[in-house]
Amino acid sequence: MLHLRAFAVVCLFVCPSLALVQGGSNEDKGRQLYNNNCSVCHGGDAYGGEHGPAIAWRLPKLDDQQLTDLIHQGRPGRGMPSFPNVTSDKLSDLISFLHTLRSERKITYVSKKVNTSAGVSLEGSVLSESSQDLVLRTADDRIHLLRPDSAGAYREVTSQVDWPSYNGDLGGNRYSKLDQIQKSNVARLTARWMFTISDAPYLEVTPVVVDGVMYVTSANECFALDAGDGRELWHFHRDRTKGLGGGGGGGINRGVAWSGNHIFMATDNAHLISLNRFTGEIEWESILADWTKNYDTTSAPLVAGGLVISGTAGGEGGARGFLAAFDISTGKEVWRFWTVPAAGEPGSETWKGKAIVHGGAVTWFTGVYDQAADTVYWQTGNPGPDYDGKEREGDNLYSDCVIALDRKSGKLKWYYQFTPHDTHDWDATEPLLLVDTIWHGQTRKLLLTGNRNGFFYLFDRTEGQLLLAKPFVQKMNWAKEIGPDHRPVPLELPKVGKGTKVCPSQDGATNWYSSAFSPKTGLFYFQTLEKCDVYTDDGPVEWEAGKGYLGGAQQTAPGEVPVKILRALDIQTGKIAWEYPQVGQAESWGGVLATASGLVFFCEDSGLFMAADAATGKPLWSFQANQAWHAYPMTYQFDGNQHVTIASGQTSTSFALPVN
Repeated sequence: MLHLRAFAVVCLFVCPSLALVQGGSNEDKGRQLYNNNCSVCHGGDAYGGEHGPAIAWRLPKLDDQQLTDLIHQGRPGRGMPSFPNVTSDKLSDLISFLHTLRSERKITYVSKKVNTSAGVSLEGSVLSESSQDLVLRTADDRIHLLRPDSAGAYREVTSQVDWPSYNGDLGGNRYSKLDQIQKSNVARLTARWMFTISDAPYLEVTPVVVDGVMYVTSANECFALDAGDGRELWHFHRDRTKGLGGGGGGGINRGVAWSGNHIFMATDNAHLISLNRFTGEIEWESILADWTKNYDTTSAPLVAGGLVISGTAGGEGGARGFLAAFDISTGKEVWRFWTVPAAGEPGSETWKGKAIVHGGAVTWFTGVYDQAADTVYWQTGNPGPDYDGKEREGDNLYSDCVIALDRKSGKLKWYYQFTPHDTHDWDATEPLLLVDTIWHGQTRKLLLTGNRNGFFYLFDRTEGQLLLAKPFVQKMNWAKEIGPDHRPVPLELPKVGKGTKVCPSQDGATNWYSSAFSPKTGLFYFQTLEKCDVYTDDGPVEWEAGKGYLGGAQQTAPGEVPVKILRALDIQTGKIAWEYPQVGQAESWGGVLATASGLVFFCEDSGLFMAADAATGKPLWSFQANQAWHAYPMTYQFDGNQHVTIASGQTSTSFALPVN
């Protein structure tokens, strides 16, 4: 009875309040109620029908109250009518029968034995099969991706180049050495397959690909797919947490981390789980934070050495930020670094007032890892209350920072604060890129980032030395420059009515959308936003569980026409080499991918997925997805073919060149 499609309105015609059934046991009455009123859509065995989806696999996830609410309220947005007049006796009978469907539900797999073209015999459970593919899981739990060959056997296929982490590279640079898709043939790029998560909101996930298997997520859901054709292999599902706020409560999840036979994922309610990557079964679960104190999680964890590291979201609700590391094998917490110090700790002197208790600076985005230096670099969020700084006078460390932590101990090596005492929600949770390249004639270990406050920053990441800081947007009225003391030189902000006009806007001159650096062009590619806002201060705000902690508001400045612009920045000078203004309402959140073939793939504001010449910005290819972007492209090579995959709306689409 879940998620009926539009055709399910036939149930209203069958009986607005569930057909009456008389005689028999309670279970029999419930069965008859189900057969008379629900099976027309969901099938007599609850495995779906012409007018509605399968619900058998969902029933074990719902308790009596959830089933009651579903029956009484329906899901009008999905075409399922409500049945508010169901009497308690009929409801009890129906739920009793649904319990039997739960207990009877079992996942069964057909076993199959095949010969491969390599002369190997494989026998295992069939995870997926069509005329063009077969996927077996053998007794050792390994997944084998097979394709039929001309001799009547099967050849085993896999990915020759993986995308093994959120950014593909633990250093955060979305630059791929793959070059099969080039300027000369990108115009022939076509959609190879699509996979839809029907119950998800818009997807923000970047898929991970390991050994030919792709992992895509929505909140509390992870799907393992055949990366060659998008066929589902297994599905982990947990109900979303009721009463949860923030992005986690909105159904957002950006992906997984991988190590060995494990996939790591953060749940909406700030738990960290390890899944067996071949079966989807939970191996361990650890609590990051208490979600009832306004914590949630949305982003992919990071694997660094033998640790898996994650932060949380919740800054808008006054959650106190931290970063925590867990042992990969056991899930035991190894260390925790608080991004808002407790009273008396180093850095607490930068907080004057009571706001330090709920200071924000959350670490909701995915950081990066330098294996050679054994150092983790992470971005921190803005301080709270977001727009009212009177109860937190001072710089408010370690908000709006990049922090460099020793991987083994979690101890602070160095930090840099981009926006001291931020009152504009300019958190530093933008991508960090670790790049080893020649800068001003010397080989340097660099950290690059475009910040939400409108400045591009370049550091020597070994000691945190700031080498370059330049503005990259035209609409900038809050600071003149970054001064010799490496702090912004503020400007007086203009008043507009009862508010203050600030440029960039609260959305930032850039944001968490992905960026990339190409060693071939020497250019840094990122999506930017030209926009101004008017901020108003509502005065003091008290922290409460389950409520926001903003202390004010913002809205687009009168007469403002925001523009999203793809920019390529020369890291030697900080100057813009080329830019591509986009058509649209500047409401998209898509990022970029650069490849060794001289291409930049990016999400254009009007809904186009595009490829451009990385040297000049000339558009070379496009595909209209008709979606407001909230995700980023990635690439991998499967069975000899380079794929570029991106999520739009509820669907992930994989593109490749035609196979000859």
